[in-house]
Amino acid sequence: MEKSNSLKAYLLLIAAVFAIIMGLKVVHAPTQITLLAGGGFASVIAILFGTKWKQIEEEIFGSINSMIIGVVILLLIGCLIGSWILSGVVPVLIYYGLKLISPSIFLFFACLICSLMSIFTGTSWGTVGTIGIALMGVAEGLGIPLHYAAAAIITGAMFGDKLSPMSDTTIMAPTLSGVDVIDHVKHMLYTTIPGYIISLVMYIILGMGFGTSGVVSSEKTQLILDTLQKSFNLNPILLLVPIITLILIIKKVPSIPTFGIGIFLGCLCAGIFQGASLSDMGNVLYNGFKGGIGVQIVDKMLTRGGMASMLSTVAFFISAAVFGGPLKAAGVLEFLIDKLTTSTKSWKTIMAGAYVLNIIVVLILASYYALFTLMGPIMRPLMDKYGIPRKNLSRMLEDTGTATAWITPWNVTAIFAVTTLGVPISQYALYAPLTYLGVVFALIYILTGFKPALGKIETPSTDVVEI
Repeated sequence: MEKSNSLKAYLLLIAAVFAIIMGLKVVHAPTQITLLAGGGFASVIAILFGTKWKQIEEEIFGSINSMIIGVVILLLIGCLIGSWILSGVVPVLIYYGLKLISPSIFLFFACLICSLMSIFTGTSWGTVGTIGIALMGVAEGLGIPLHYAAAAIITGAMFGDKLSPMSDTTIMAPTLSGVDVIDHVKHMLYTTIPGYIISLVMYIILGMGFGTSGVVSSEKTQLILDTLQKSFNLNPILLLVPIITLILIIKKVPSIPTFGIGIFLGCLCAGIFQGASLSDMGNVLYNGFKGGIGVQIVDKMLTRGGMASMLSTVAFFISAAVFGGPLKAAGVLEFLIDKLTTSTKSWKTIMAGAYVLNIIVVLILASYYALFTLMGPIMRPLMDKYGIPRKNLSRMLEDTGTATAWITPWNVTAIFAVTTLGVPISQYALYAPLTYLGVVFALIYILTGFKPALGKIETPSTDVVEI
């Protein structure tokens, strides 16, 4: 890349980062507005540097177009949550959860059950938006801090999403890296299992503080149980709704019809068991369940869901596309890749640099799908040149994309988690070690040259690599 172009890329990247910092830390504007403003600022600078608006527009709408299915699924999950609360599905799950789960093992149990569900279904969003909602209600009833509960739920959901052969990310990462899916899953264990074990141990230790519920928690739990019994028909038949939905997911029925059926079953049960009218159903599907039971703690735990609750997250999709569009169109990403390839001296520096680069790119694009699509094909020849097994690349995409998405404030995955579970990222991030320890362990393996976790490194090729 020419020196003048390098300077322009530097300035554009610095300007975009500056706009984000000013918006979030100085102005304290909503993240969506900050991203839109940052994208607009970057677009003006890119145009002044010679980038055509048409190019920027194509990148923005290309990113939005790639997110459409995610937007539809997001809106359906909002409807699903609302219908499952109105029908009594979520209340019955909370009821039996409070009856059966001890506070001391709750965090460990929540992580484990979400892990199993996400492994069997391959969907982290589906896990968080269904069983995760019920577990948050149980946590509140047991007196467990909600940020602990959210962290355990996210850790479990992400664990399966990274390792399940049915997960879209577990298929995309190796496919775009030129790696067998099973080899990819096996290689993921080196960075995923240590972080997962640390997470489970931490949840056991945290749970020791809730070994005895105490008088206050016991009274609160009993109040919730009594209120749920009075307010809903808690027929065990309602458990068939999540079971049927789970079976559909396991059978690999596409997400949209699966969630559509889950919503239909929720509405059907709302009419049969709770006496809800069509008007009630329509209102809850859009606005969510608004409580109104009269007991504050129960109203708070059940006031969730609805299509409207997801609209702010949809705004994040659009804002992220606007922010990343000018940077892609102006060649900033190509500039970063060029800097990496011209400054590396060994396979260690290429891998460590690639991890850093992937993190920068996913922060810019705010989407691990975009990261996989862009960086997978670009980095493959670089891996080959330095004799690095490609399974390191596929693992890298998951470590930097799938995992960190849950703790990046403007990433749509993190915003989905915040919207659905009602806990800010700043509160749960520290207690979800799996979201960041994958990168840490990967860098340790690189620096120490730990062969089992890296594979056999060949002698670097002298062939020219075309990026």
